[in-house]
Amino acid sequence: MTTRKKKRFIAGASCPKCKAMDTLMLFLENNVEKVECVECGHQMVQPEAQIAKASRAAEQVIGVFKPE
Repeated sequence: MTTRKKKRFIAGASCPKCKAMDTLMLFLENNVEKVECVECGHQMVQPEAQIAKASRAAEQVIGVFKPE
């Protein structure tokens, strides 16, 4: 099941595919940021490497286990 949350338009942005201005909306789907053009349907997704890095950045390390 996919969940879409609040959609926000990106003012002044143009679609890289159809070049339409002010048609890009940003939304969160399954904890992944996506941008979609409401004019042509073109979608852009945050790269996996950025997702992994962002989720790891919020973690705090308490200690490191080193077996002997």
